[in-house]
Amino acid sequence: MRLREPRVLAAVVAAGALLTVAGKYADLAWLVWTFKPLTTAVLCWVAWRRGLAGDRYARLVTAGLLLSLVGDTLLIDPSLFLAGLVAFLLAHLCYLAAFATGVGWFPRLQPFGAAAVVAGAVLLVLWPSLPGSLRLPVLAYVLAIGLMVGQAHARAAIAPLLENRRAAAGATLFLLSDALLAIDRFHTPFPAAPLVVLGSYWAAQTLITLSIPDAELEPEPLRVRG
Repeated sequence: MRLREPRVLAAVVAAGALLTVAGKYADLAWLVWTFKPLTTAVLCWVAWRRGLAGDRYARLVTAGLLLSLVGDTLLIDPSLFLAGLVAFLLAHLCYLAAFATGVGWFPRLQPFGAAAVVAGAVLLVLWPSLPGSLRLPVLAYVLAIGLMVGQAHARAAIAPLLENRRAAAGATLFLLSDALLAIDRFHTPFPAAPLVVLGSYWAAQTLITLSIPDAELEPEPLRVRG
């Protein structure tokens, strides 16, 4: 068994996620500080291994995961929320650029409209309770993740390979995770937040990691629909 195989990677990530969530519920900071960064670091390593061919898509996704690792570490300390937000904003820009590789920007407009509706609804709910100092950064973040989700689904629509469908599902789960995190932090805290936020987050990152074709396998050619 190899770590970069989907079932093996999913099991390892799930174990890291459960240990991190257990640390949050049990108020064991050492578990969170150990397994939250470590779980994302595993994904960074797998992305690098799967993308040894070194194409643009693999490099950009790996960069997004490394920035996510920075964001994960910063967000452990609540006082560093803004810095963590910036790290994830940059990660989404890397993913956005990756999802444009080989298909161009905005190849289908419908997915962007759907993403805008969902992201806009979340922002509308959050806006009254957002601190004034965070409104502009959160607005920029929502714009970036909305574009990322739209581009991922547009890519999958015109080049419906398994890897592209994984990326689209991962982008959607990322939006869900961030929406739940923001609602818990700024609107209505709820007890299940650590489980559902981190569970959907690492499911998203795992799918995005697995959207990198394995360099040791013969890649399926990118076929773009007209």
